[in-house]
Amino acid sequence: MPDGSATAHIFQPKLLTVAAEGYSRDTFRRDAIAGLTVAIVALPLSMAIAVGSGVSPERGLYAAIVGGFIVSALGGSRFQIGGPAGAFITLVAVAMAKYGLDGVLLAVMMSGIFMVLIGISGLGALIRYIPQAVTVGFTGGIAVTILASQLRDLGGLTLAGQEPSHLIPKLFALAGALPSLNPSALAAGAGSAALIFALQRWRPQWPAMLIAVTGVALVALGMHLPVATIGSKFGGIPNGLPVPALPVVTWPRLLEMLPTALSFTLLGSVESLLSAKIADAMTQRKHRYNMELLAQGIANVVTAVFGGICVTGTIARTATNIRAGGRTPVAGMLHAVFLLAFMVVAAPLANFIPLAALAGVLLVVCWKMIETDEILHMLRRWPTAIVLVVTFGLTLIEDLTVGIVAGCATAALIAACDRYTNRKRV
Repeated sequence: MPDGSATAHIFQPKLLTVAAEGYSRDTFRRDAIAGLTVAIVALPLSMAIAVGSGVSPERGLYAAIVGGFIVSALGGSRFQIGGPAGAFITLVAVAMAKYGLDGVLLAVMMSGIFMVLIGISGLGALIRYIPQAVTVGFTGGIAVTILASQLRDLGGLTLAGQEPSHLIPKLFALAGALPSLNPSALAAGAGSAALIFALQRWRPQWPAMLIAVTGVALVALGMHLPVATIGSKFGGIPNGLPVPALPVVTWPRLLEMLPTALSFTLLGSVESLLSAKIADAMTQRKHRYNMELLAQGIANVVTAVFGGICVTGTIARTATNIRAGGRTPVAGMLHAVFLLAFMVVAAPLANFIPLAALAGVLLVVCWKMIETDEILHMLRRWPTAIVLVVTFGLTLIEDLTVGIVAGCATAALIAACDRYTNRKRV
């Protein structure tokens, strides 16, 4: 079977390629099992990412259902699973605090349009060549930032004012709120994270996150623990998709949201193509990078219309799809259908989920995001070490966009100096 290398650049969804090759009943069975497995993983994770981003939990489900279906139906990868990603938590949270939900949705829509333009222009190939040290650096920086953003819910802390968006002021504010620590919330959050780690180690085939969140919710409900829940904070989640609606669009608003939209575009493009590249390595196939960006762009536009947050290719869920036996994009489409079914049937049960349990889920996500072995390997060589430290540091101190741009500029400068030195030696 060809790996797709010869067609990696063309604009054709992999779903059409699969249809042309023929689709058997056995393949559908495998895709259905994989889709259900991924949906079980995505259900608590999508809500946790949404809550961590400062929006209500259904916004993450909308992104996973609508965006996930479109990414699989139109994408350039057979295995990619689209949905909300932990990497966006900080960006969305900052935008939400500054511009509100309508501004976030407009930025998501704008970023989708930009991704479509990047895909059509054929620039998807360039994004794939961002240095590995930059990718590892900004991923680690995002993980630390997300972890800091979850400390409030993890400990049930009560802040005197609004939580600062930048890391250092945030940590000082959280330290000042330590007297309000809620032992029950801390136990729920730590218990959720510990159970996930234990299950992933000893029972890797089990849906660890769903089991942990459900178990902690049952304990909190049965023992009447004084912890904040989805129901107490958000009033629950709806049992279906909302009526499509456009965010407010005016020229001043477009200009105001442009920097945020560009940040969403940059991160979404890098994250999606990185996820697709990892899927290629796991399956010995090739994704169509420009088609993938085009699909991601369309998914973000449509998701914003349905009120969902940013959509991107998700590494953990894509890997889960492959390990569960997913063969074609139908698996990703079915994952979205299963999520919608869960939402319709089980929406009232989400009211009892403690926010601390979702914070525990994100704590695990943060730990998985930090590539410790890769970081130690890169720190042994000074060129990659400098790029890594610059990207990581500026992502923490400033933001993701500054970190990526500075990291790429540093890598280019080091490469140029290297070439100049080699020429002089010759």
